[in-house]
Amino acid sequence: MNHVKKILAPTDLSKLSLTGLRYAFNLAQSFGAEINVYHVINRDEIMQFSEQLKRFGDPIAIGRHTENLLEESQAALSHFLQDNLADLLPLVEVRTKVEMGLPYKNIVERAREDCADMIVMSTHGRTGFSHVLLGSVTEKVVRTAPCPVVSIHPEEEGESSERKIAAG
Repeated sequence: MNHVKKILAPTDLSKLSLTGLRYAFNLAQSFGAEINVYHVINRDEIMQFSEQLKRFGDPIAIGRHTENLLEESQAALSHFLQDNLADLLPLVEVRTKVEMGLPYKNIVERAREDCADMIVMSTHGRTGFSHVLLGSVTEKVVRTAPCPVVSIHPEEEGESSERKIAAG
């Protein structure tokens, strides 16, 4: 690997994404790189919520919700990091960013704009029909990213890190 200085670490703020974030933080510390923890508010979910609000005829609530969503999500990201990765935060330079859009497209574009040397993200491991129906954000990022992508499968309960790394 040639001089990794910037790592993009997307998260959906789920417990499953913590494995990828921890891995990204450890890599950043090893390389002396900065890490950009990135959360994308799914545009499709916002549209569904807005449609529900429209049914109740409350346009003020729609505007208020959209207006505050970025601020609330930024705060949620900060709390998520403090609650789950406080031990790693002081060890590397951390930037955070929250945007609205389609997660895989935003992640790829953010990697380009930030000149990321690497993307590190968890895969949620969907298989079968749910994978076909929903697709995989990680899979789409891997196919279209401008830089290497490290995909981390979250540990199953009781599975050790050594087993996961050896199997991966």
